[in-house]
Amino acid sequence: MHGLPEGGEPLTAPEPAAPEDVAVILYTSGTTGRPKGALLTHLNIVLNASVCAHDLLRLNGDDVVLGCLPLFHSYGQTCAMNTTLRAGATLVLMPRFSGAGALELLAAEGVSVFMGVPTMYHALVEAAAQAGSAARPALRAAVSGGAALPVAVLERFEAAFTTRVLEGYGLTETSPVATFNQPEFGLRPGTVGHPVWGVEIGVADAAVEDAVVLLADGEVGEVVVRGHNVFAGYLDDPEATAAAVVDGWFRTGDLGVRDEDGFLSIVDRKKDLVIRGGFNIYPREVEEVLVRHPAVSEVAVIGVPDETRGEEICAVVVQRAGTETVTEQELIDWSKERLGRHKYPRIVRFTEALPLGPTGKVLKRALTAGSA
Repeated sequence: MHGLPEGGEPLTAPEPAAPEDVAVILYTSGTTGRPKGALLTHLNIVLNASVCAHDLLRLNGDDVVLGCLPLFHSYGQTCAMNTTLRAGATLVLMPRFSGAGALELLAAEGVSVFMGVPTMYHALVEAAAQAGSAARPALRAAVSGGAALPVAVLERFEAAFTTRVLEGYGLTETSPVATFNQPEFGLRPGTVGHPVWGVEIGVADAAVEDAVVLLADGEVGEVVVRGHNVFAGYLDDPEATAAAVVDGWFRTGDLGVRDEDGFLSIVDRKKDLVIRGGFNIYPREVEEVLVRHPAVSEVAVIGVPDETRGEEICAVVVQRAGTETVTEQELIDWSKERLGRHKYPRIVRFTEALPLGPTGKVLKRALTAGSA
């Protein structure tokens, strides 16, 4: 046991905590910048876990959840661990994720609910294809979050595992769950569903930074959130807190659009936006198209400096095994037929693997830095 801080005394009884007291400090993933410590309160944590357990997943004591997400991250800690404990279900932990290892655990432990990020879904689909149908467990539900799940990957997973994928949306600062594809509203692949209980979602003018100006449905803007899930601020960073929480709304830094039925779709991160010759290009739209090419296993689209157009579109591609004869020009021509003339990538680079952070999210800043 580690020693107590200097002058500290051991507690002789539980210390009461108020709902607004800070429960944990969880660091943001740092996908687009330096990680920041998000202060999450007891109210944030308890309500988010309760909503996930009872409203969204309807977990019970018979459920078995596979926890292959790091517990230092809000997705792994709140959605997997706290939610499972809140429902009295069983949590199976996996120290390091691999598609083959997860597939083996799913079957061996009788897992009924899988929670993962998009790269994990891709790995499971690949592992299932190699293992054959006998190794595929009977999942009741699968939950995807942490980043946008390409619809093509969702379709492949649902076909391989004969279950539905429920995609949600949130950030460390929102405890994390803010929206979810909830069956009572209908499921719509490619969207992140509706706000969860007690939470409001809006789409605001991204160009106005000192106020939240909400836009009408159908318009693309910055996703803003308010409700019991919004954090208490950033650790020792009042300036970042003031910039993030404006007019009572948390500004997510994500661009999104809400349709007339209330479904929210995430377009992309504001910082990932590529501006090519004055046109705004959303990398996710390009990725959704490219990942459907039979030779493409994974893809990340970034902007690289260009003297003429400011930025050029670059697709970094991981090829499927056995497709090594496919050329960069073939992928460029293929995407040109399926995307607008200003959207298709002019540059394609092949790589053996995309750089991932500890939570399994693609680190686009590492790709961009390598292309500078």
